[in-house]
Amino acid sequence: QLHFVESGGGLVKPGGSLRLSCAAPGSTLDYFGVGWFRQVPGKEHEFVAAINWNGLSTYLADSVKGRFTIDRDNAKNTVYLQMNSLKPEDTAVYYCAPRTSGAPYDNFESYSDWGQGTRVTVSP
Repeated sequence: QLHFVESGGGLVKPGGSLRLSCAAPGSTLDYFGVGWFRQVPGKEHEFVAAINWNGLSTYLADSVKGRFTIDRDNAKNTVYLQMNSLKPEDTAVYYCAPRTSGAPYDNFESYSDWGQGTRVTVSP
């Protein structure tokens, strides 16, 4: 069972940037696609971004296109979510997980072994 750890969240002003990291200590991400979802209290998990196992294919939600990018460094066993031009509506807890089924990349059911999440707050 993989154990993913998210980091990099924090408080940032609108228009600011954050870079989230998703690491799998003691495991390897090499053969897994990885997805980022976010959740606010009382709502379902929302797809944010995903990347395939070798980084050649990426997927972004319409709400973050042009502002967020996803990439990975398999040598460092880490996937990154670069978030620019942040908006208050990006405030959420962000989670990453390996893609463990063949369902679409933006489908929450494609993933398992979720981390604890990292909180992002965008506020003046």
